[in-house]
Amino acid sequence: MKDSINKLYRNHSLIYKGLLFIATTFLIVYLFPKSGKFKYNFERGKPWQSENLYAPFDFAIKKTESEIASNKKEITDNSQLYFTIDTKVKGKVERDFDLQFKNIFSDSITRKLSDNLYDVGKNIISQLYEFGILNENHDFDDERSVSILDGREKINTCFFSNLVQQDDISPLINKALLETSFSRYNTEFIALFFDIIQPNMLLNKSFTDKALEDEISKIAFTRGSIARETLIISKGEVIDNEKYQILKSLQFEYESQVWNKSNYLLVLFAYTVLVALALLMLLLFLRKYRMEVFENNTKVTFIFFNISLMIFITTLVVNYDSKYIYIVPISILPLVFKAFFDARLGLFAHVLTVLLLGFIVPNSYEYMFLQIIAGIVTILTVSELYKRANLFISVGQITGIYILAYFAFFVIHEGTIETLKWETFIWFILCGLATLFVQPLIYAYEKLFGLVSDVSLLELSDTNSKLLKELSNKAPGTFHHSLNVANLAEASANEIGANAMLVRVGALYHDIGKMKNPTYFTENQSTGINPHDEMSYKESARIIIDHVIAGIEIARKNNLPDRVIDFIRTHHGTSLVYYFYAQEVKQFSEAEREDFAYLGPKPFSKETAILMMCDSVEAASKSLKEPTTAKIEAFVENIINKQIEDNQFLNANITFKEIESIKKVLKYKLANIYHLRIEYPE
Repeated sequence: MKDSINKLYRNHSLIYKGLLFIATTFLIVYLFPKSGKFKYNFERGKPWQSENLYAPFDFAIKKTESEIASNKKEITDNSQLYFTIDTKVKGKVERDFDLQFKNIFSDSITRKLSDNLYDVGKNIISQLYEFGILNENHDFDDERSVSILDGREKINTCFFSNLVQQDDISPLINKALLETSFSRYNTEFIALFFDIIQPNMLLNKSFTDKALEDEISKIAFTRGSIARETLIISKGEVIDNEKYQILKSLQFEYESQVWNKSNYLLVLFAYTVLVALALLMLLLFLRKYRMEVFENNTKVTFIFFNISLMIFITTLVVNYDSKYIYIVPISILPLVFKAFFDARLGLFAHVLTVLLLGFIVPNSYEYMFLQIIAGIVTILTVSELYKRANLFISVGQITGIYILAYFAFFVIHEGTIETLKWETFIWFILCGLATLFVQPLIYAYEKLFGLVSDVSLLELSDTNSKLLKELSNKAPGTFHHSLNVANLAEASANEIGANAMLVRVGALYHDIGKMKNPTYFTENQSTGINPHDEMSYKESARIIIDHVIAGIEIARKNNLPDRVIDFIRTHHGTSLVYYFYAQEVKQFSEAEREDFAYLGPKPFSKETAILMMCDSVEAASKSLKEPTTAKIEAFVENIINKQIEDNQFLNANITFKEIESIKKVLKYKLANIYHLRIEYPE
């Protein structure tokens, strides 16, 4: 049992990666569309490139979206209208008319004329309320059929033109009076009727909408069918509109049947295999070429998280409306990976992500071509992400590549630019603007995952930062030494293609542990008093060695990134505090090497190896007396060769050729620092 627990503990990192691999695979498969994949690619107006295609089963021909929209419009334009009538309103209006008519006309005209005029008014009321008066104006077609409801019972039918709208009341009264000899009473009648007329009909929206929904639900989404073994299209035949719709219908039926029938689990398994293979290739790449990333579970999680996030966002957009697919800023992925890792890893992960997205998006070949080209341009153009101008220029170039490549694809497919959808270019511009979001995204990732990008390194390189100002105040000699080492290390890193910004920051902070006891280090001894004179050689060596541990503590207290702390830990490797070791041997004839050796570890990257070389050379160069070119060259060779013989660079991925290049840079820089000039006469 104990052995099993120990074995589990030793392999916990691999177990975590395995669980992460499985979880990411299933998440991506879950996000995939719930359908199979039609094995033929075809375009409207292009020749059929595959063999003769026969119907594998009976299937119906689906109507196009325009046909269905036309059917819906026709039904909507001719659907039944339902109005609810209030049968009590007409009687009330007639009673009000009787009362108002007597008050207005009885005293001003004769009895006979009054009776005739009264009959005209009654006739107008009958015309107005023959079918009913609407409570508001509507713009329905006059030929629309209308059902009049009393409660829920239909009591009459007519056309919409038979109903009286509010705007129709005055014209109807005028017309009725013109047909009699009482047109001179037009003003009085209109005033009278507008006092007493009340609408008695209201559009019953719920009934009308329900009837419309019922009619629309009866629309057939297919037209005709294709029997099994029927020749659908021959090889080389141009795909016209009808053939295209038949092929789309077959594709829909095929994908639905493949996913929804007995082989559901088989298709799911096939998707899982493909996704697992893609993610496995990524893990193998990390293990073979980026071991430091592979061994760091946080970094592996970060990579898998970003890939899953891009697939998730793309899936949401495709499910909403696939025409917006190019708004998703896929180029952020290689930008982020390049910022935290390197260009090669960024491009490899980007290509694998785009391949996985090919299962989700329409026109997958076109999409993958555009995104891979955009990813390559992103990797090649964005050199220093922390420079805002570089990012804006690169985003402009990426957007231009999108537009140019899409234009070329469209001309190839359509053979003309007359039908080009110019709004697609707007999507590319929005995609470019969204790519600028990479800056705040990198900041968020640094806080969430504890990673360090060049943007953060630029901030840390500011010598006005709190920690470096404290170093310059407490240990000015050490601060000056760190600046010199930083300049030497940056030049050396540029020479061999290492991360110059990282090594510069590491050099600035590598000796911050000396702030704890600054006067015990010669560069800070300005009074001529050396406290080591009162101590044993072992005690002196211990104080010197402890500046590494003190530096790590100060760095952690000030939340410096682990990548920077690595420089503090490794800048002396496992070398000796040679002066005190030699003095101990000289006095006692022997000495314990462990008492005078730094605790390590040894440098394990090009950058940490560069710092060790530059730190040793710069510190020792202060002891040069009357330096000459020959002395400087021999001095640099001697120090670095001694470090090589001591196996200090055994764990660093640095070559002898690169070490020789660094030697040349250091010799050149030191010669400039100690610029040898002729003596001027006094």
